[in-house]
Amino acid sequence: MKKFLLIIMILFFAHSGVGHSAEIHNDLNKRLDLYQWAEAESGIPWYYIAGIDQYERSLLLADKDASPTQNNISIRFSDAVWGGIANPNSDDTNPVSIQFFQGIGLDGNGDGVASRSSDEDLLKTMTTILAKQGFDKEHFKIGLWEHYKKDRSVSIIMSNARLFEKYQNIDLQKKVFPISKKRNYTYKDTWAMARGFGGKRTHEGTDIFADYGTGVRSTCYGIVELKGWNRFGGWRIGIRDINNTYHYYAHLSSFAKDIQIGDLVEPGQIIGGVGSSGYGPVGTSGKFPPHLHYGMYKARQYTEWAFNPYPFLVKWERQSE
Repeated sequence: MKKFLLIIMILFFAHSGVGHSAEIHNDLNKRLDLYQWAEAESGIPWYYIAGIDQYERSLLLADKDASPTQNNISIRFSDAVWGGIANPNSDDTNPVSIQFFQGIGLDGNGDGVASRSSDEDLLKTMTTILAKQGFDKEHFKIGLWEHYKKDRSVSIIMSNARLFEKYQNIDLQKKVFPISKKRNYTYKDTWAMARGFGGKRTHEGTDIFADYGTGVRSTCYGIVELKGWNRFGGWRIGIRDINNTYHYYAHLSSFAKDIQIGDLVEPGQIIGGVGSSGYGPVGTSGKFPPHLHYGMYKARQYTEWAFNPYPFLVKWERQSE
């Protein structure tokens, strides 16, 4: 049954990647045009605006109860915030009445209405809110905190912005297999298998067995959020990508030279080596054969959970060099 489901998922991924590539490219171009339009209108660098929209997009995709949107821009505002808390019309698009009820909705495209179905109106409203604090980095972060009220949100948005600024591109979805196909390795679906060390628990990832010291690659564009020792995972690194997905690499033998928390990484970049560290105090090694434990975690506003990385690894292995 597992093999049948895996084949179905692979076929789905392959069909999606080919059939929708032109559509995805057009969508990215539209979004970049909108970010640059918002920069010209507000003075806020486009990569900050892109960082906000990418964060909102990741929350929307992770929210199974969210209503689908036809917008290119994923920024959302509630009825009460957009139209005003005392506004009797929850779908109000009249800028005059919105202002009367102290709502924040603005007309960005000059059509005389302030609509949440308009990308320009959404961007105009968000940038106006943030511009009140100032345009330099620190004041922009204050503006983000005033809007989201969460340090984590601010951190993720600023990380997204750093990636977009560095690569001057919003097409940062490329993924690669964490071990080069030129090296010897083997793996299978080890999701939810029992683990004994540290009490009864299940396996939240995929084990990729390879020779000790084999280079471990970042699978994605992202930022290093975590580096160090854990008694379960040994020497490990955690990287968050622009989709707010956390990629976890454990049981490493070593870290790549000079890699630090806060560094930006890209697909294929060596971040460490395969090892057998963990299951004890700092420095413990050799309690199991050398392998990479690779895990993936998804986040909503207040929760984060693991999901099975195996189907994604199969897809990335097929596409990687």
